[in-house]
Amino acid sequence: MTPPRTRKPRLAVVGSDSLRGKEILEVLTVRKFPLASLELFDPDVEEEYSKLGQFRGQAQVVHALTPAALEGLDLVFLAADEKTNLRYGRLAGRKDYLALDLSGTFNADPKVPLVVAGVNDAALRRTRTSLVANPHPATIILAHLLAGLRTGFGVEQAVAFVLEPVSAYAEEAIQELAEQSYALLGSTAMSKKVFGEQVAFNLTRPAKPDKNGFAALENRVAAEVGRVLGPEPVPLALSIVLAPVFHTYSIMVHAELGRDASAEEVEAVLGKDPLLCLPAAGDAAASPAAVAGQDRIHLGPVRKDPFLARGFWFWAVADNLTVGSSLNAYGIARALFGGD
Repeated sequence: MTPPRTRKPRLAVVGSDSLRGKEILEVLTVRKFPLASLELFDPDVEEEYSKLGQFRGQAQVVHALTPAALEGLDLVFLAADEKTNLRYGRLAGRKDYLALDLSGTFNADPKVPLVVAGVNDAALRRTRTSLVANPHPATIILAHLLAGLRTGFGVEQAVAFVLEPVSAYAEEAIQELAEQSYALLGSTAMSKKVFGEQVAFNLTRPAKPDKNGFAALENRVAAEVGRVLGPEPVPLALSIVLAPVFHTYSIMVHAELGRDASAEEVEAVLGKDPLLCLPAAGDAAASPAAVAGQDRIHLGPVRKDPFLARGFWFWAVADNLTVGSSLNAYGIARALFGGD
């Protein structure tokens, strides 16, 4: 299926009440993406006119979700639960709409394009597809950083340490972190329904490593970065730790470049990516509290490794719901349909 580009597209959001659904609606509003219409759907709605949502300041009916309701639409953002996204992603080709999965449901499927806007989205203009996958937030951050380094200097290898926020596990996880924090400060009973352990004021590792010793999520993100960077991937090893923060991924990366360079040269190359925000002189280091809700990947000062000639340290912080999800999905929509 090749999406039409001669008219404004008809859009829909499935799961408009989810964190990802709310964020994509906000981005489409703020960025004023040109569209013919937008419909809201929720898998929990059973009766028409029983639920209202909002888009661009106007109240909108949230419709019951059926295959017939999506038929013939141009682009459908899938932001609901995994079961719903799986069903309606698979139906896209038969029902003649293009689906963009925001939830990671199809990220491991090699037949589904995995796209980071500004890195590998050019291929979409040459590809016939009914389904596109939005990568994991850490993949988006790492792909932008490593793509810039590879273009400017080449990258021999990289190691990343990823601090994951609780919002990666939906609104219930945000609530549980807040409740655990209150409970610890007030010496009361602590809720552990979402995580099964203490997350507040703590750091925890993903459970159940795979055969290679890394957790499934760690293997998934490393594989996604390899797919996005294409036929000449960067050798990458990474580890993920769940941090007691509500939003933003924070990533420390050590990369060995293909040739020697100064920190100033590296910063100059990275500065060519409009999504990467380098610090001005005297700026405080990027932090989750400072970056939450912002629309760029914030970097700390580039540090040259004193013991490895071509080694450099990088600190990157980005909001997982904006840069790490909705803004990338918006970039994919622009690549498919144009827009300002």
